[in-house]
Parts: sequence; C-alpha cells; structure tokens
Amino acid sequence: MDNPLLKRAFGACLLLLALAVASAAAAPRPQYGVTYTVHFLPASDQALVTIALRPGTGKVSQMRLSMPEDRYTRVTGDGSVTRKGQTVTWVPLDGKPSKLRYRYRVSHERTSGGYDARMTPDWVIVRGDDLVPSARVRATKGSDSRVRLRFVLPEGWTNVDTAFPRSRDGKSFVVTNPERSFDRPIGWVIAGAVGTRREVLGDMEISVAGPKGDDIRRNDMLAFFNGLVPEFRRAFGPLPSKLLIVSAGDPMWRGGLSGPRSLFLHADRPLISENGTSTLTHELTHVITRIRGADGDDWIAEGLAEYYSIELLRRAELLSNARADKAHAWMANHGKRVKTLTRNRSAGPRTARAVQLLRALDAEVRQRTKGKRSLDDVVRALIPLREVSREDLREQVEKVTGAPSDVLATPLLD
Repeated sequence: MDNPLLKRAFGACLLLLALAVASAAAAPRPQYGVTYTVHFLPASDQALVTIALRPGTGKVSQMRLSMPEDRYTRVTGDGSVTRKGQTVTWVPLDGKPSKLRYRYRVSHERTSGGYDARMTPDWVIVRGDDLVPSARVRATKGSDSRVRLRFVLPEGWTNVDTAFPRSRDGKSFVVTNPERSFDRPIGWVIAGAVGTRREVLGDMEISVAGPKGDDIRRNDMLAFFNGLVPEFRRAFGPLPSKLLIVSAGDPMWRGGLSGPRSLFLHADRPLISENGTSTLTHELTHVITRIRGADGDDWIAEGLAEYYSIELLRRAELLSNARADKAHAWMANHGKRVKTLTRNRSAGPRTARAVQLLRALDAEVRQRTKGKRSLDDVVRALIPLREVSREDLREQVEKVTGAPSDVLATPLLD
C-alpha cells in the first residue's frame, strides 16, 4: 500500500473500528428488574411466591419454569400462563410490569428418613432453589437482571436470613450470580423464631442460624471458623462474601447438605467426628469449590471434600499431625476392598478410597515440584470448570507438574 491517500484512509478506518468497538464495550448492558416476594403460610405448609418483572432498557419475553404439579400449585399471572406436564410457560405482558404467582409446598422428607425442608408454626428451613425453580428465560439480548428478594413473615416470626447480603434499607436481599444473566435466590433460607450469631472474618460474613429451643452450637461453630477460614483462603483463593450455616435438630435429616454460599448441618453432628473427619468442613469444601464430578466421577468431588476435611483441620491445628495420620489410616482401612472409583454417586468406602488416592496425588505433586506446588494448585485450576472429569484432573496435574501422573494411572480408574 504505497499510496499515501490509501494509507490515511485505511488508518482512519482502523481508528473508527477501534472507536466503535470501544464504544460498544463501554455501553451499559440492557437491564430489567425482578423482585421475588415470598410469603410463608405455616398453617398450610406452603409459601406464596410472586415473581414481579419490571421492564427497563431490557425485558423478559418468556419464562419456562420447572414446576412439578405435586409441589407447585395455583399458578397464575399477568399475560399468558400455560402448563404442560412439569413445565410452566409464562409470557408476561409486553413491555409492562407483570407478575407470576404460585404456591409451593415446603416440607419434604427424604426416602432415607428426615426432612431436608420443613415448615413448622414457628420456623421454616428451605432452599431458595425450590422456592424459585430453575427456568429458561428469553430476554433482550445481552441484558442483565437487577434482583431483590423480599419476605412477608407470619405474626411472631422475627428473623430471616439467606446466602445473600441485605439491601441498604435492610428490607430485602440483593440477589446476584455473576455466572448468569437471570438471577435466582439459590441457597438455604431460614426464617421465623430463630437465633443467629454473626461474625466477620476477613472479608467474609458468617452467619450461623437455627430455631430457638434447638441445641445449636452457634458460638462453637464461629470459634471453629476462626481457625479454619484462613486455611480455606490459602488453599482455594478468594472466599464468598457471605456464608450462611443453617442448623436444626430432629426430625431434620441427620447430616450435612451444601448449597451455594450456604449449608445445612444437623444440630447433633459433631464439629469433628471420632474418625477425625468433619462433616462441617466437608460440606464447606463443597460450598467454596463448587466442584462436582462428571458422570462416573463423583469420587473427585466427594474425595476432595473428605480429604480436605482432614487436611484443613490439620493445617489449622484443630487436629494434630498424629491424629490426622490416624484419620487417614481409618480411611485406608475403610476403603481397602474398593476395586473401582467409577460411580455416579460416591459414598462410604468408595469416598474413603478416593481420599487415599488424592493423598498420594498430593505427595506426587509435592515431590515432582520440590515442594513448590501441591494438590491445592490443582484444585484451584479445577474450580472454574465446576464439572470435573478424571481427564480434567489428569490434565491439570500434568500442567502443574510437567508430566503425566503415575498415581492417576491406576486400575481404580479403568
């Protein structure tokens, strides 16, 4: 391109293109508002839920919600509402504020016994994921939602908490999920005559809540976290800005259940079990890493959670080195008959065997990097993937150490 005029014209085109790209990048995303209002009705064991849409520079044109008929009833709304099997399709009014209303039956008993959601005359424990079910949303391209969660509490119910921070006026919760354009109030919710203890550790607020009258070890858990939270941060990086732990006694399920930025722990579960593991630390590892196993590889998620339930207690000096070694010896014995780790659900001996494999993998990483790297580095690389397969694990280990893992070349993974 020797012609000076052509050069100047070409340069001008590049400048205009760069300005256009910069302008598009700087332009705010279209937005619309969403308010979820939950009115608990303990007399009928239901929650009356309203989803209110407010069009702005963007809008929602359709929502398809997963609503099994035995749980979600009396579904009505502005615009068009149709049900086909377990799916409700809502087409709100075009360009106008619109509301969808329905009732959700709260209490749910697991097939193995115990409730994983329950409402009494005095309190409720439930997942926000169930109050507002999953939905496929059709909205203005590139748009973002601005979401608030409000509660209407029965007379005598004095408290409510969620995994989300409160708004400045304290009247609602600010629901955000950077990974999605349409935000739902996922995670645990507790409300009613409940007692709560809160503490700020670093940049994370921790709330421990449970029904008044139940023997909830609120202060014990907060003391436990004082030693544990710094180790979680060192192992996995930045932590959520808020963590909610919900606890209750019988007839709630006698275990731990993790959720986004929150978890449930039965009031009778010890902070550290006789075998040296910790259900609380196990579930907290799920909450913070959010790693789940791909098909056949649930052992990765469950094994990591159980491995770190021992390892992080040791690092925090809540377990001595000798006691941690005894915990691993118990795991080795518990899982010694396991011949394969491949299953869609890992528990008991299979998870114990996975813990020993991961412990050996940590030793391999440390040996090959002369102590400069560890399994922590591998896990941090896996966290963004969320759904992790054995191939992903092998790939990240090789990236960290520079060579394929001998530990992962095992008949357990054939």
